Amino acid sequence: MSATLVGVEQLAEHLNDDLWRVIDCRHDLKNLDYGTQAYARGHIPGAVHLHLDRDLSGAKTGSNGRHPLPEAAAFAATMSRVGVGPATQVVAYDNEGGIFAARLWWLLRWLGHERVAVLDGGLAAWKRAKLPLEERAPTVAAAQFNARPGDQPVTVEAVLATRASGELLLLDARNAERYRGDNETLDPVAGHIPGAVNRFYADNLDDDGCFFKEPAQLATDFAAILAGRDPHSVVQTCGSGVTACHNLLAMEIAGLAGSRLYPGSWSEWCADSARPVARGEA
Repeated sequence: MSATLVGVEQLAEHLNDDLWRVIDCRHDLKNLDYGTQAYARGHIPGAVHLHLDRDLSGAKTGSNGRHPLPEAAAFAATMSRVGVGPATQVVAYDNEGGIFAARLWWLLRWLGHERVAVLDGGLAAWKRAKLPLEERAPTVAAAQFNARPGDQPVTVEAVLATRASGELLLLDARNAERYRGDNETLDPVAGHIPGAVNRFYADNLDDDGCFFKEPAQLATDFAAILAGRDPHSVVQTCGSGVTACHNLLAMEIAGLAGSRLYPGSWSEWCADSARPVARGEA
């Protein structure tokens, strides 16, 4: 079982394995049709496509963030539809450094499915290895996905209740400009949750922005941020609960398991003007 990363060679060996399911998670926050169109132009053989908004998120209310969690039953039904059963090894990939694949990785863990990994390097690594693509969407036999309690998310109420005490360490995965509030491109309010520390998700990747850094390097990076804190005290946040999953995955790769996701993240937090806003450096 692979529970964090899978390499392209390992995936290629299992393409015809009925107990492996490959899921294409490509997406563009500003071009919502990109992932579907890119999938149709070519994808890893046997892969099915899931859309961030339609499949990996729930209904927006205006106060619960840009990518709220889907209803558990609806997500379980989606997993059943694409052939994910209790023994299925899921491999998620994208072409955006793993940010959307990591969202699916976390969602499956949320509902207790631990046989899930992200393809290290994503589609870029697959192409570098000169492995084949196909345009045809596969016919996938449905399975019975069994949802059970898994990784528990952190609510906005929990963040509010513990923020001032310092009990939780909030890690904000957005780039420095958005974190500081210098250049907000997606949400109506600029800034970050007071007390949050910035850890740009792209810093988890190598210099080419393709593969995850080695576990030892990630461990060193995060140890400097945690400064002796227990990883269980870390809450991952970002703009809408997507790139935060990248930092959560990176900590798992580094052997620092136990951090949790605040799914609503900044887009939920800033929807209520009564909640405090910080700008500039922490």
